[in-house]
Amino acid sequence: MNKKTILLGMTLLLTTALSAAVPTAYEVMKNVADRPTGEDMKADLSMEIMNSKGKVREREIVQIRQDDGDMEKKLMFFTAPSDVKDTGFLSISYDGERDDDQWIYLPALKRVKRIASSNKNDSFMGSDFTYDDMGTRSPDKDTHTMLGTENVGGFECYVVESIPKTSNKEFDRTVSYVVKDEWFGMKKEYYNEGEKVRELTINEFEKIDGIYVITDMVMKNLDKGTQTRILMDNVTFNNDFDPDLFSERQLKIGPRF
Repeated sequence: MNKKTILLGMTLLLTTALSAAVPTAYEVMKNVADRPTGEDMKADLSMEIMNSKGKVREREIVQIRQDDGDMEKKLMFFTAPSDVKDTGFLSISYDGERDDDQWIYLPALKRVKRIASSNKNDSFMGSDFTYDDMGTRSPDKDTHTMLGTENVGGFECYVVESIPKTSNKEFDRTVSYVVKDEWFGMKKEYYNEGEKVRELTINEFEKIDGIYVITDMVMKNLDKGTQTRILMDNVTFNNDFDPDLFSERQLKIGPRF
């Protein structure tokens, strides 16, 4: 075997190894969905909703979450101010292409209302987040393309374009910036007919019990000139919640857990 053959073989082996080390766009988004988040979590949230004139409304929320095999359950209650107090929200997200099941409890009416699929892109409680944002989107619902890499906030990120497999009236594609090897997003852009309509930015995160937690995020609605900031505090994991808490019945009972 001559030197040229040996060098060619080594080059091919190195190229193959480097290619294998770079994940596909789907693998990146699957890693985001599958990264460790604990068996369950409890946290206090502060929501700051700013209108186009800069006026801010503040809301306080308590949230619990539980991973149950191939589904994620999330229960939220507004605790302040008084006009939204005891409003509850339940979301169950599934692996695969199945839509989330979501319900909202309206204390003034004393009834639980199911969120229809056609309303998933509506504003969540007057914020710049939608009902769909409050669930966990499975990577199987989109077709993904790797656009490259980019530095965001000092972190090298994979840039992934995702196009919904089912028509979405609010956006026709998103672009996510995912931190290499850590698998959480630093930014997400929403586009519709070529125009960026919303943008989610992560301002702060921290590692709690070995798990990355987003503690400060802002969603901007570029069409309306509004934004919503969510701050997360008092985060605890593995609280051993009773699965029965994640139910329509609990929505009526309130945040007693």
